[in-house]
Amino acid sequence: MKRQENQPVLITDAAPSQDEELKFRERRYIAMMLLRAACLILAGVLAIVHAPLLWLWLPLCGVGMVLLPWLAVLLANDRAPKEEHRFKRYRRQTLPPNALPSKPAGETFEGETLDGVTVDDQR
Repeated sequence: MKRQENQPVLITDAAPSQDEELKFRERRYIAMMLLRAACLILAGVLAIVHAPLLWLWLPLCGVGMVLLPWLAVLLANDRAPKEEHRFKRYRRQTLPPNALPSKPAGETFEGETLDGVTVDDQR
């Protein structure tokens, strides 16, 4: 991100280091894999005790065991978006303070040149 000369850099605005980001992704991956293991154990326990609504709980645990590894790998390999690109399409387009106006500020007069070509003369 480009910064202007008159704006100081705040340490709170600094991006996390690559090591911190990697540790966060590893912890999230491990947590998701532990949740997958919990789904497997829960499905086994529910099947052994013949729990009520077994027809509902076993497919839910099965979906968790199938989808969690896939999501865990996707999230572990992805890094956080850069702040300047985050929610960019949802932000209102703002013009920089030094942008020229889109419409003329003063009166506009139409006139003819010596060649007979009509031009807009802004005064």
